[in-house]
Amino acid sequence: MQADIDFSHYLRSAGTGLIHLDLAVEGINCAGCMAKIERNLSAIPDVTSARVNLTDSRLALEWKAGALEPALFVSRLAELGYKAYPFERDDAETLEARRAQGLLRRLGVAAFAAMNVMMLSVPVWSGNVSDMLPEQRDFFHWLSALIVLPATAYSAQPFFSSALSALRARGVNMDVSISIGIILAVATSVIETVNHAEHAYFDAAIMLIAFLLAGRYLDQNMRRRTRAFAGNLAALKAETATKFVSPTEIKTVPAAAIRPGDIVLLRPGERCAVDGNVIEGRSEIDQSLITGETLPAMASPGSAVFAGTLIRSGTLRVRASAASGGTLLDEISRLLDHALQARSRYLRLAERASRLYAPVVHATALLTMLGWLAYGASFHDSIVTAIAVLIITCPCALGLAIPAVQTVASGALFGSGVLLNAGDAIERIAEIDRVIFDKTGTLTLPELDVANLGDIPDDVVKLAGRLALSSRHPVAAAVARKAGAASPLPDIQEEPGQGVQGFHEGRPIRLGRPSFCGADDLANEILCRDPEASVVAFSHGESRYAFAVRQRLRPDSAEVIAALTSMGIAVEIVSGDREPAVRHAARMLGVHEWRAEVSPVDKIERIEELARQRCKVLMVGDGLNDAPALAAAHASMSPVTATHMSQAVADAVFLGERLTPVMVAVKVSRKALRLMRQNLWLAVVYNVLAVPIAIAGLVTPLIAAAAMSGSSVIVMLNALRARARETV
Repeated sequence: MQADIDFSHYLRSAGTGLIHLDLAVEGINCAGCMAKIERNLSAIPDVTSARVNLTDSRLALEWKAGALEPALFVSRLAELGYKAYPFERDDAETLEARRAQGLLRRLGVAAFAAMNVMMLSVPVWSGNVSDMLPEQRDFFHWLSALIVLPATAYSAQPFFSSALSALRARGVNMDVSISIGIILAVATSVIETVNHAEHAYFDAAIMLIAFLLAGRYLDQNMRRRTRAFAGNLAALKAETATKFVSPTEIKTVPAAAIRPGDIVLLRPGERCAVDGNVIEGRSEIDQSLITGETLPAMASPGSAVFAGTLIRSGTLRVRASAASGGTLLDEISRLLDHALQARSRYLRLAERASRLYAPVVHATALLTMLGWLAYGASFHDSIVTAIAVLIITCPCALGLAIPAVQTVASGALFGSGVLLNAGDAIERIAEIDRVIFDKTGTLTLPELDVANLGDIPDDVVKLAGRLALSSRHPVAAAVARKAGAASPLPDIQEEPGQGVQGFHEGRPIRLGRPSFCGADDLANEILCRDPEASVVAFSHGESRYAFAVRQRLRPDSAEVIAALTSMGIAVEIVSGDREPAVRHAARMLGVHEWRAEVSPVDKIERIEELARQRCKVLMVGDGLNDAPALAAAHASMSPVTATHMSQAVADAVFLGERLTPVMVAVKVSRKALRLMRQNLWLAVVYNVLAVPIAIAGLVTPLIAAAAMSGSSVIVMLNALRARARETV
């Protein structure tokens, strides 16, 4: 059945000569499953990458084009005991919701049965040491059997089916041990009941099932919350767009059919399907995903709009620059996928430990039974002790210790506008003790802003803005944007290196260099007051004006730097920009250590110098010239507006205009690293204490079930602490 699927619709190019395919895989429960699948799939020749996303049970595969058939992977996964099919987010969420409902139903049955069995077990425990008659005890044991046998057959199916799949594939997983423990506990209890023995372990079996189901449901719920972020992104994508097929005719087409340069119509209530620039119309748009600003922004000719933004009021005509697969929203989705597939150093450690679990635990249980038999214990006592060992050593806590924290932390970071780009980014960001900021585009917003708008009459600003529409220079673009200009002046000529000029109302009109406009004196006055500003002059007839254009600091830069400093993190600015501009930014932000006019090589040398002083540097930059420093630093971050090269080498990318995500990344990473270590120690201490006690025969199967389940629940609850929101 699986081999008959037509995969052509799901295949996509992953770069030079590589094909990418996402498969939904059923039955992935822990780090051990992830490692097993990745190890086996990566071993297939010509497979270049096989990564499992535990959050949505997705396997991302890449292989050399033409070398392999997709059905081979499905067959290989079936041999390993996993059912796989092409991944589609809607289907995956429906299936996951159905699975969660199934777990909840089974948990309800197991919990109800456990409560009733405990009502029967407590009198037996107390009666065995008092005056309970054997006939009464047998009656209570048979009642327990009548409750537990059907409840186990129904509730434990997730463990039995998973164990059976693993055994069919000639392998083992943690569900094999769990199933053996449950079956042995129930079978031993039935035999004990038939033989009128004092003890039966129905309570242990059903309690174990109830605790395990509770832990598995909690784990699934936790992953669902993180996955919801990706689902929210997918929901922002518009599947169709209204395209102008002629100047007066529109047609609704799939978003994938839009090409750069096409003009699309956006109406109130619609989500934008493309990235592009407004060429006509005005509207309020919700672009909180991109800027982090919850208030709607005004879009007018020249404004950039992005896929996923919501049009609130007027109608817009937008010239597309990117459509399906190439938009900023698609880039964010890819970064999120990468973050959820990332592996940390601690996760790899947990995976290796989980792989050793099955042989070690089964051997320990067997040796325990043989040891007690050799010591002279009865077969009954030996097998009961072995059951307790099998149950108490279940590696649920170890298997969940790191993936749970990483999943929750990744979700918390994404909720705060940070997308991880490297597996060990959380660990490295948590360790930093110094932050180096680039200035332009990092501490400042990428777009220029007019600083002296209040000194120039509104009608002059509007006229200069219309003239600026004829220029592609970023300084002129800042004037046009600030003026809200929509209609360019006619018959305007551009003088290369000087500016633009023409005639308006019979008088010459110019915008450009101060010397080009005869406004050197005005420019010098501005530069004396504000030496780091750029000046663009405007002349109309005999009138002269000068616009001071400068970059605007991100609105929360000062607060973030103060917060980082209060955390004991040193902050400095290293920028290639001019000294006056860097000095001004440092003064505004209260940063005492700064360097200006620094080359990319100098930035690397500065980072290496700090590394020799045992400083762990977080580099935050956005430009192509920052890419080498981002790669050389202990950890690195880039804004989403950064160049592709900078985003590619950065350990994390942050969204929006605010700098707060940098501070949040440090806080969440520190907390996550602390929780990872705590969880690992919890798992290790639990096993070091519990296993010898169980081997010594001092633990009943019921206590073993409670101890094992309790350790797993503690680990997961501890991991959930990573999602607490951080603020400046």
